[in-house]
Amino acid sequence: MLFEKKEPRLKRLLIVEDEPLVAFDNEHFLTTHGYSIVATIDNSEAALAVIAEEAIDLILCDVRLNDSDGRDVAIAARQARIPLLFVTATCPIDAPEIAVGCLAKPYVQKDLQASVEAVEAYLGGAKPKRVPRGLTLYPISFGS
Repeated sequence: MLFEKKEPRLKRLLIVEDEPLVAFDNEHFLTTHGYSIVATIDNSEAALAVIAEEAIDLILCDVRLNDSDGRDVAIAARQARIPLLFVTATCPIDAPEIAVGCLAKPYVQKDLQASVEAVEAYLGGAKPKRVPRGLTLYPISFGS
């Protein structure tokens, strides 16, 4: 079909966010736009358990969680070869080494979706159609 929308490759998302309203809004918005939310987690310990147990295509992770700075989640994701996008007001200094990118808060929901789409294109070796304001993509590397 000529105008058929392509099915996203990054379909199964994990949201790691300790602000309940932000977490709920992101989950609801992304679900209504065709993504499957594996889990919405508010702490790193639970996130690490989900990373070890579930098939995940992309992790959206805040930095200032109740029990950590989010870096442990990013490091575990990198070791599991799961791309992680920090979604935070302040990215860690080593974010380029442990994440695929960073979306700066505050953002609007359409920029969150556009960021997921940009990460998908970027990981697939294509130039993203639109890079939202506030999104920084880092060189891709999944070393140990």
